[in-house]
Amino acid sequence: MRKTGQPDQTPTHARYDVVIIGGAIMGSSAAWFLTDNADFDGTVLVVERDPTYRTASTSHTNSCMRQQFSTELNVRISQFAADFVKNFRSYMGNDDRVPDLSIHSFGYMYLADTDGFADVLRTNQKVQLAAGAATQLLSPDDIAARYPFYNVDDIKLGSINLVDEGYWEGNTVFDWWRRQARERGVEYVTNDVVAINRDSTGTRIDSVTLASGEVVSCGQLVNASGPRAARTAAMAGIDVPVEPRKRFSWLFRAEQPLDRDLPLTIDPSGVHVRESGGGTYQCGGHIAHDPAVDFDDFAMDQAFWEDHVWPVLAHRIPQFEAIRVQSEWAGHYAMNTFDHNAIIGPHHDVQNFFFLNGFSGHGLQQSPAMGRGTAEILTYGAYRSLDLTPFHYDRIIEGRPIVEDAVI
Repeated sequence: MRKTGQPDQTPTHARYDVVIIGGAIMGSSAAWFLTDNADFDGTVLVVERDPTYRTASTSHTNSCMRQQFSTELNVRISQFAADFVKNFRSYMGNDDRVPDLSIHSFGYMYLADTDGFADVLRTNQKVQLAAGAATQLLSPDDIAARYPFYNVDDIKLGSINLVDEGYWEGNTVFDWWRRQARERGVEYVTNDVVAINRDSTGTRIDSVTLASGEVVSCGQLVNASGPRAARTAAMAGIDVPVEPRKRFSWLFRAEQPLDRDLPLTIDPSGVHVRESGGGTYQCGGHIAHDPAVDFDDFAMDQAFWEDHVWPVLAHRIPQFEAIRVQSEWAGHYAMNTFDHNAIIGPHHDVQNFFFLNGFSGHGLQQSPAMGRGTAEILTYGAYRSLDLTPFHYDRIIEGRPIVEDAVI
């Protein structure tokens, strides 16, 4: 693989073995894992429309991971992420420049205010424990004893896991994946794919056309374009049920900080809040009516904060009645409207079109396993580690959803 410098607009070659559309954390994970596979010796081009990643979902994340999912495969995907983060330098070839990372395991606290939701938490815990997670169920009294700052008057049950569940430095991982991938020969260009061209049989992607006019041939094509996944797939005549859904975030300082770490708390209302450090906290949520939005719509909704989010925070944690917002932003989930789970692997008819889409807010924590799996299937035509075939596109064609109940 040829070494390259910083991203440019024009590709160096007219053909690449793998072209990845989207250079945020999923595209860069796949690119890095390809370079880390001794059996892959091809050329890789990553096409990224905005190398600042200013509005990318990767840049707007909570940067947390959890094992509290309702499907075993999602639990195991996060377990690999935890191992990857805790052994980051080793995975990166023991490069002395790479920092040691850890997980601030303050956990996720799911709070149920109905018997029905409490039963869901109990069912999910069985799945999680069977997969090796350390999820605990807590009564309201248990919650009050451990975390006396909560108002639990209306709570039936809580669920928390304090092992490998909490904050990690996602942007550090992302930065190093890109840096090492480029050093190992992956070429990043600042450009946009405006057309995807099939061959004469219609069963393979022959090339992509860039906004700057170049036509680049490819052996395999990976759609890693986040909330724009449907737009990218449509250029190849393929439908994928992924929409940009707006998610609001606020960073605030409490006048009276809590006396212990705050788990990433998922209130029954859907509002979530977590420890950020130094008396600051990050919270988020979305409006009840959750439509698809324009790709460039990042406008805030001040009424949502005043009328819903802040009152919920003050009700659940009374010390959050007196807080001051320090910053705020809106980002996009790449929402898989079919079943809120990843869409990965090859298209059933267009043989060299690969999905890396639809993570529905779980992308950062799933990026190590998804990048590794994509590299494996591109190299071998099959998975060599964690079997991700249940998330293949054919389930959508056949109407076989894998429902994930634990979506925030």
